[in-house]
Amino acid sequence: MSKNNIQKTNYGALSTLTTVFFFWGFIAAGNSVFIPFCKSYFDLDQFQSQLIDFAFYGAYYLGALGLFVFGTSTGKDLVGSWGYKKSIVYGLLFSALGAGAMIISVYLNLFTGMLIGLFIVALGFSLQQTSANPFMISLGDESSGVSRINLGGGVNSLGTTIGPLIVSLALFGTTASLTDEMIQALSLTKVIILYACVGALFIGVAALFGLSKKVPEGKIKGDLKEHESVSKASRLLIIITGLLIICFAPVFYSYKSGLTWTNDEAEQVRLVGWSGGLLVTIIGLLYSYFKGAKEKIGWGAMQYPQLTLGMLAIFVYVGVEVAIGSNLGELLKQDEFGGYESSQIAPFVAMFWGSLMIGRWTGAISAFNLKSRTKNILRFIIPLIAFGVVLVVSKLAGYDISPLYWYILCVAVQIIAFYISQDKPAKTLALYGTLGVVAMVIGLSTTGITAVYAFLSAGLFCSIMWPCIFSLSLAGLGKYQTQGSAFLVMMILGGGIIPPLQGKLSDVIGIQPSFIVGAICFAYLTFFAWFVGKSLKKQGVDFE
Repeated sequence: MSKNNIQKTNYGALSTLTTVFFFWGFIAAGNSVFIPFCKSYFDLDQFQSQLIDFAFYGAYYLGALGLFVFGTSTGKDLVGSWGYKKSIVYGLLFSALGAGAMIISVYLNLFTGMLIGLFIVALGFSLQQTSANPFMISLGDESSGVSRINLGGGVNSLGTTIGPLIVSLALFGTTASLTDEMIQALSLTKVIILYACVGALFIGVAALFGLSKKVPEGKIKGDLKEHESVSKASRLLIIITGLLIICFAPVFYSYKSGLTWTNDEAEQVRLVGWSGGLLVTIIGLLYSYFKGAKEKIGWGAMQYPQLTLGMLAIFVYVGVEVAIGSNLGELLKQDEFGGYESSQIAPFVAMFWGSLMIGRWTGAISAFNLKSRTKNILRFIIPLIAFGVVLVVSKLAGYDISPLYWYILCVAVQIIAFYISQDKPAKTLALYGTLGVVAMVIGLSTTGITAVYAFLSAGLFCSIMWPCIFSLSLAGLGKYQTQGSAFLVMMILGGGIIPPLQGKLSDVIGIQPSFIVGAICFAYLTFFAWFVGKSLKKQGVDFE
């Protein structure tokens, strides 16, 4: 493609759009501290505490599914008719309602109510993400879309770094170490204040975004024809949803009082039910891959192999990222990994999510029109600066950061990987997936700070996977791009299924062995990168 044909980037709209990415990271990473807190405060087991992830990420699935079902039943693309801009504004306002529900639930001291509040917040996020990711791609040339999503991801990761520290301060105050008994005696007043501020910020950013003249309406080109059938895709997703309900219902029922099941029987029901939900999702997506590619009519965006396998890749990627972050706290409580209290794990959680910031800040360099030499210099400097930011923020929050100094060696590995990957999405995803597998194997086979560093480094290798998967999955979809985006956001469901599954697995085989889940996930992501590169070339699309 000649330089004259390359679409220029709308930097004014891009800078405004990146603000919404912050909230997704802040709330999602904050859950990593909220989970061990709720486990102690409400006396939950590891699986029950992971229901926070299930409620939060399950909302993404149902929200995106709702948009798709509405579109197929009415023949109207809701996001397409509103435009990306209005869709994001409406999503922010809906999330503000969730913050209000969270405040009420915290005030009433109801764990179930908190889950509902987080569910509503995430429903708003679902609408925002369905709109924001393709919006990012549309603000410049498609081939450089991965860099713009990386830029948004860098801001998102700032939220993921700050989130655990702010939430930890809100929950535990400045006390360095709290036992489970002390946590159960805490007041939740600060949490009410925290979510009141978050709700106000949602409303404020919605107003800023909606009134900004820099941001175009984002009307979608080549919108779907009203009567174009996607009945087969719709039918499959409804069947998957029904089967998921069948799988999960006995799990929740097993926690009701007065059951005749023994503890061992109940544990088996939970493990089988959650495993069944995972298999239903995987088998359903593989079915759409084989049938959609052959029949095409009635499958919509699912007729494209890069999209269907990309859906599974997003499912696996979000699942492994959230599972490691959410189960990290329980790992750190074990004597062989430091023996930390729940109130002491925040700097490690911040470093895990901060690792995503390190990678995304580096990946965002390509979004700017800089000379090649300047980019290469920044690819070395920016990761070190981002690493320093994570340490400084944790230090200012009053935590001991000395155990994290030598983590800079892991950052050095990522710097080398960036130079090798050369900003090529498929190559980058394959390399980082392989490094993720290696990190999991090291973490599973060692103890102490070496294992902790290995699991933390998964954040480095997850950092730029989202934009790579998203860009590769939507490449060549044309008028189906918005529908494909909704399908991909739907698969954030992985963050609601895989972490609780690892949590239940840890209840059975132990917390460290349960991280085998991460190794399997990274292995699939490596395969997807290899496969999609070849598939796109056959379609005449080559980002490499």
